[in-house]
Amino acid sequence: MLKVVLTFVSIALFFNVRAGQVDTLHVFSNSMQKSIGCLVIKPDGYTAANDPYPVVYLLHGYSGNFTGWLKEAPQLQRLVDLYQILIVCPDGGYDSWYLDSPIDSTVRYETHIVREVIPYIDSTYHTRATRSGRAIAGLSMGGHGALYLGARNPAIFGAAGSMAGGLDLRPFPKNWNLKRVLGDPETSRGNWERHSVVNLVSAFKSTETRLIIDCGISDFFLEVNRDMHQRLLKAGVPHEYTERPGGHTGRYWGSAVDFQLLFFSKAFQE
Repeated sequence: MLKVVLTFVSIALFFNVRAGQVDTLHVFSNSMQKSIGCLVIKPDGYTAANDPYPVVYLLHGYSGNFTGWLKEAPQLQRLVDLYQILIVCPDGGYDSWYLDSPIDSTVRYETHIVREVIPYIDSTYHTRATRSGRAIAGLSMGGHGALYLGARNPAIFGAAGSMAGGLDLRPFPKNWNLKRVLGDPETSRGNWERHSVVNLVSAFKSTETRLIIDCGISDFFLEVNRDMHQRLLKAGVPHEYTERPGGHTGRYWGSAVDFQLLFFSKAFQE
């Protein structure tokens, strides 16, 4: 009899598990004159009658797109219910590194996210439209993008995080089409310096931005993450830094995002 009761309890719990809902949007970019995709993951009980929802912007990696996070971390649909947040996954193009390119006027992804996507989300959804209600994070190219945008837009984002992020572009002059975005590393060296987030550490000193950085110990970006960590320590910038087993894989950041969302949830509450 006890076994039967436990079985029915288990079935009831299974069918009562809530999962967030996914909206697929297209935001027109005036800066790039095209419509760009975006996902919004909202709690199952989302309503404008509740308190405004904090928002986490999650950025994809090189060669990815706005749908990638939901494929690699399907638990996001449960976590938005747990934390009562919105998750927004904008598209950063194939290889933009989330920059406004100094050499290619068709690449304006900082402007797109900060000046186009965020106002659209705040006007469409019931958001806490202040820096204390916004966080930004990403994987690989998106990890660099999240800290880069966080450093350059402290009035917009109150917290920022990187997972397996390419936090210094300079050691990789032949990789990931970076020359298309920043120019030749020999003749346009200043572009590479100004747009590598490791050189923007001083921007965090007076902003009180909550920072979280993690990287796998088998990741080819491990050394640039360690360098970022040391620069933050030297500058006296509070942050959380973690190294865990893992490489540059979806399995790594598909798990790491759980810890980052917990970190952001606490930041939103404080």
